[in-house]
Amino acid sequence: MKKVNLLLFYTIFIIYEELVLSLLLFSALPKNILLIALFSIPIAIILSFISNIFKEKGNKIITYIITLIFIFLYGAQVVYYTMYESMLSFYSIVNGGQVAEFINVIIDMIVRNWYGIVALFTPLIILIIMHAKRHIEFTRMGWKGNLIKLALLILAQLAAILCVRNINTEGIYSNYNLYYNIHVPKLTTRSMGFLTDLRLDFQRFVFGFEEQEDEIEFKREVEEVEEEKNSEQYNIIEIDFDRLIDEENDEQIKQIHEYMRISEPSNKNKYTGMFKDKNLIVIVGESFSSLAIRKDLTPNLNRLYEEGFQFENFYTPIFPVSTADGEYITDTSLLPKEGVWSFKEIIGNYMPYSYANVFEGQGYSSNSYHNHTATYYKRDKYLETMGYNSYLAVGNGLEDRMVTDVFPNSDYKMVDVTIGDYINNDKFLAYYMTVSGHLSYDYKENEMVRENWDKVKSLPYSDRAKGYLATNIELDKAVGRILEALEQTGKLEDTVIVISGDHYPYGLTIEEINELSKYKRDSVFEKFRMPLLIWSGSMKEPIKVSKLGSSLDILPTVLNLFGVEFDSRLLMGRDLLSDSEPLVILADRSFITNKGKYNAMTGRFTRSDKAQIEEGYVDKINNEIYKKFQISRLILEKDYYKVLFNNI
Repeated sequence: MKKVNLLLFYTIFIIYEELVLSLLLFSALPKNILLIALFSIPIAIILSFISNIFKEKGNKIITYIITLIFIFLYGAQVVYYTMYESMLSFYSIVNGGQVAEFINVIIDMIVRNWYGIVALFTPLIILIIMHAKRHIEFTRMGWKGNLIKLALLILAQLAAILCVRNINTEGIYSNYNLYYNIHVPKLTTRSMGFLTDLRLDFQRFVFGFEEQEDEIEFKREVEEVEEEKNSEQYNIIEIDFDRLIDEENDEQIKQIHEYMRISEPSNKNKYTGMFKDKNLIVIVGESFSSLAIRKDLTPNLNRLYEEGFQFENFYTPIFPVSTADGEYITDTSLLPKEGVWSFKEIIGNYMPYSYANVFEGQGYSSNSYHNHTATYYKRDKYLETMGYNSYLAVGNGLEDRMVTDVFPNSDYKMVDVTIGDYINNDKFLAYYMTVSGHLSYDYKENEMVRENWDKVKSLPYSDRAKGYLATNIELDKAVGRILEALEQTGKLEDTVIVISGDHYPYGLTIEEINELSKYKRDSVFEKFRMPLLIWSGSMKEPIKVSKLGSSLDILPTVLNLFGVEFDSRLLMGRDLLSDSEPLVILADRSFITNKGKYNAMTGRFTRSDKAQIEEGYVDKINNEIYKKFQISRLILEKDYYKVLFNNI
């Protein structure tokens, strides 16, 4: 049998890993296998060059090392995607030093994906067999062979570029735009492969990257408004965008001004000012889901749902930086920037509509709390930017009030030892980011599962599903403690509690989620259907809200309920109680509207029953979503609110 050279081995190896990864991540083969093959050949040639530098023995060692490194890289992506449904980025790798705190979670994800990991290791097993039978060539290649490989590298790369420029060139998310103009890692991986996405991400991380809007065709449809919008009817403030555009020299600032000028504001409504001057307690619950709202196990959460606003079609999509992105969206009503931690990058910016900055201006005290590491994701600096005067977490004082050497820590104990900080103030704002609901939901590894196991152990579910419910019992106890304190101080009717999740419980498989769900959920859209609880003791009856919404809409909804003067055009979300058109945006640019659901990974739109769809509807919504991502990024990068408010 003729020996296989290393170039052929590496080419087949990389294409195989790409195909397996696509099946594991997207349950489908890549959109363009030819394109992935063409991009794989230059990488394979480079690897074969590296593996031909030394004599045979040294080349064998290098080949095994390279094979293991690439298998590890693909395997790491599988584990990362299982948790965050996003692609690895160099920004997260460089900034992710604290990930070691969750080594048990990583091991759990590896075990969960064991079959995929085994499939990724198959080429190593084949390499070992071929090596043992002397069917692979490790000897150094001569200069003529290397010249041929170099020419092949250039030709393959040129062919790949030609394909990028000539295959799938229509639409915002065409191959051309993904490769040159915009940064959407998940779609890039789906079309051109993981290694191509990783290479582009590295280039953009090292050299910087600005999306090139002028290379992208937009259908800008600016509706003529018959009557001028005014602050009596709409949540807007007086801003002369025409003057700002004329006077602005920075083209990117001008882009934002132009977007805001034509953006449709949300109208004031019968709920505007409903909670004016009341206290506010905001809770972002770790992995909090409607699965956890049960009359028997979580009576306090159930009470808030039964007596408060009932948002029946609310979604909390997961974004690449998980909890940090979930908080960021909830707190700012902006979409996170791709490839970075917006949570960290926003530090030092002016945020006029953050809860703390809004309510402190009205004489409220502001306190923020987290029952995990104070500096994780740079949360201490982030909350300072959001305007909170006080922040207490593990590492800056919370450990002096409660036991914090377990994981996860108790939400109930955090509330119990901190509620006295603010409950007796005349007007207060309290913000909690919880951690009790964190995965994994294994009895041996999770302190909160053990704490509440007796209450769930006899339920007819799998152990992980029961473990998830057990962790949320701790959140329920925390809510119960808040209600108790409010009642004792006579502030039950003068306080509003807002609770939402940071992301869906990705510590559960879709099968385990459906064990607890009242209906069968899919893994594309419905696993993101989550609760938004807005409650006050002053509410006489529950208020059902059937309108579609997402975490992007929480901030404007709360600001409207409190009668805050704000400009809704400056936020990417809209008040859920207004008559604005609903739009739920997922991280991969999929979307849900009242007319249907669009899966960006497949390019398929599923129409809602009886919905009338005009021609070009999907392109129109894709344009709108792209602009929301772009403007959110520019607001972050340019510290836009500071620029704007300094000029008005």
